[in-house]
Amino acid sequence: MAPPTETQNFTKYEKARILGARALQLAMNAPLLLKISEEDLQKINYDVLKIAEVELDSGVLPISIRKPFPEKKEGKLKRDATPKASDKKVESGEDIEEEKMADESEIMELANPEDEYEGSSDGDGDGEYGE
Repeated sequence: MAPPTETQNFTKYEKARILGARALQLAMNAPLLLKISEEDLQKINYDVLKIAEVELDSGVLPISIRKPFPEKKEGKLKRDATPKASDKKVESGEDIEEEKMADESEIMELANPEDEYEGSSDGDGDGEYGE
């Protein structure tokens, strides 16, 4: 089992972000926060990501992570103040709406063949419609 370090408090995403930020600083010639021997630097080929990882594991990085958590609310929930419509009110409203639509609408009936005649409706006297 790994020895307890500060990195155990970080998620893998937080650790990746910390290492990336520190590696960027080191790549831009930031001073090392830890004394690392020349031999160790040659072993890791002066890799800034490895140096950042060594600094993080040693606990010398002054980086903290703020983890916001949802606020806990206490107290009873209140019901919504909007009044509920009863079924009778809804049905009466629907009936009134249907009556309005029936009064405003045009009565349309199906066309019966007996009602139509061979007479001309277009005025040319040939008995054909629309031609």
